[in-house]
Formats: sequence, structure tokens, C-alpha cells
Amino acid sequence: MAYAARAFGVKAIIVMPSNAPKNKLEATAALGAEIVTVGPGSEERRLRAEQLAAEHGYAIVPPYNDEKIIAGQGTVGLEILEDLPGVETVLVPVGGGGLISGVSAAIKLSNPKVKVIGVEPELAADAQASLRAGRIVSFPAEQVSRTMADGLRTQSIGAINFEHIRAYVDDIVSVTEDEIREATRALSANARTVAEPSGAVAPAAFLFHADELPNTKINVAVISGGNIDPALLAELRKN
Repeated sequence: MAYAARAFGVKAIIVMPSNAPKNKLEATAALGAEIVTVGPGSEERRLRAEQLAAEHGYAIVPPYNDEKIIAGQGTVGLEILEDLPGVETVLVPVGGGGLISGVSAAIKLSNPKVKVIGVEPELAADAQASLRAGRIVSFPAEQVSRTMADGLRTQSIGAINFEHIRAYVDDIVSVTEDEIREATRALSANARTVAEPSGAVAPAAFLFHADELPNTKINVAVISGGNIDPALLAELRKN
């Protein structure tokens, strides 16, 4: 968001949780955005953004519960189909649901035979709970804030995202913190696939939950973020 705002020469105010990794805060500020911090809850971020928009006339760019955001993220699904037409299963990380909404819609509307599986941290598995319950389930902020996958610390998926997930996603599995850590470590062995914990949840499902996944041969795990804390990366490589 900060990069896009700088590219177009417009002001950007980014609402972020106070417990966001230092490197993400610094990178956002370095791109010229003004950062407003709130508590760890995703609902706090939404309410603060709405308050700022009402006070100053700002346009809100939602992180996931928005049709245009979903459409933009759907290009990931189209790229997967273009690069690997024979793909059988695609694993996608789930936070608020924007990425999986776009990817699943793009893939299923192009080739309904491809399986799309969401992956969440156990501590923030609200999308899995929502899919099982048939309604949106919210998790407490103090619980989801404990996952090392900071990019997936949302308390609930968006209403628009929920409808996409119900229509296009085959299943959602959850992974433990240890599994996320091990997948992050495994990916760090290759400089081209170094991932932050949020980006490693889909590979974690492939590595540790094969029994819960479709029995397919050609699979893709979306690595959705590489902004890993340098201290965490050093720790993983040392251990």
C-alpha cells in the first residue's frame, strides 16, 4: 500500500498493530507512509481506519473484505494456471480471506477440477471454524496475536470473503506453531524462497498434513510473504 501510494504521489496512512514486526514498520515508514498504531486486534484496525476516514475524508483501502482487492489477488490464481496448467491442488494461506477469495475464484471459474485448500495457523483458524459452522466465527485478539504468523492475525474473515470461501474453497486445514517454524526454516535454505512465517503456512500443510490434503501429484503452495524478521531468520538458521 505504501509503495503504491508513493508511486502515484498520494498520501498514505497505514493502520498497523503495535506488535507488528519492527522490520515491517520500518519498511512501511521508509516508503513514505504515515503509520498509525493500535492494539493487536484486527477489529481495532478496522475501527481506527474508519474513524480516520470519517474525520479527514480519506478513502479506505480494506485489507481483504473488498471486491476489488479480491479481484486483484485473483491474478495469483491466473498466474498459477498459466505457469502450471496441469496443477491439481493449490494451497493458499488464509488471514482475512482476501488472497484465498481471489485465488479460489480465479481457479475454480477457470478449471473447477482443481482443488483449492486454505491453510491457517491453529491459533487463528477462524476461517476453518467459519467454514465448518456455516457462519462467520470470530476468535479473540489475545489468542490470534500469539501466532508467529503475524500477517494472518485476523480475528475473523470478511463477509465478502466468507461467501467466496463457501463457493470456491474445498477445505481449510490448520497448522501448529512448530510446523510453521519448521516450514519457515526449510524454506530459508533457499534464498529465493525465504519466507516469513505467514508465507510458510501453505508449505507447512504440504509438509506435515498430507493425510488431510487431496491425493494429487501436481501441487502448488502459495508463499505469500518474505518480510521475515532478520533476528528470527538468524535464529532459524542457527538452530
